[in-house]
Amino acid sequence: MPQFETHRTVPHSPEQMFDLVADVERYPEFLPLCDALTVRNRKERDGKILLIADMTVGYKAIRETFTTQVLLNKAENAIDVKYIDGPFKYLDNRWRFQDGPDGGCVIDFFIDYEFKSRILGALMGSMFDRAFRMFTDAFETRAGKIYA
Repeated sequence: MPQFETHRTVPHSPEQMFDLVADVERYPEFLPLCDALTVRNRKERDGKILLIADMTVGYKAIRETFTTQVLLNKAENAIDVKYIDGPFKYLDNRWRFQDGPDGGCVIDFFIDYEFKSRILGALMGSMFDRAFRMFTDAFETRAGKIYA
C-alpha cells in the first residue's frame, strides 16, 4: 500500500496553483508518465465541479488507463480524486492549497494507492512511486513557466 505525502511552498498564489492542478486536460503536456487524459463528464453544482476522467499512464511497453472522479472545490482550494476503475484496488489523492506564511502558497499533496494485481504492482509499483514523487516538481516547474 504505497503512500506519498509532501508539503511544498511555492511563490505563486493558492488560486493560481489550484487552477493549474485543476486543468487536468493539460497533464499530458508536462506530467511524468501521463500519455493521455480525457474528461468524460463534467458537472457543476454548488460552486464545485465534478469530473470523470480517464488517465493513461505509460512507461516503456507498459500502458494502463484508469478512471477517476475529480472534485474541484475552488472555494476551499481543494481537489479530491477518487478511484473508479482500472488497475488499482484503490487510489485516494488529495491536493490542498493554502496561503504561505511569507506569501505564496503551501501545497499539500497526498496519494495512497494499491494495485489489484501483485504482478502489475511489482512491475509498475516502483515506477509509479517515482512518478508520484515527481508530480509536485512537475507542477511547480509548470507554474514557474506559466506564472513567471
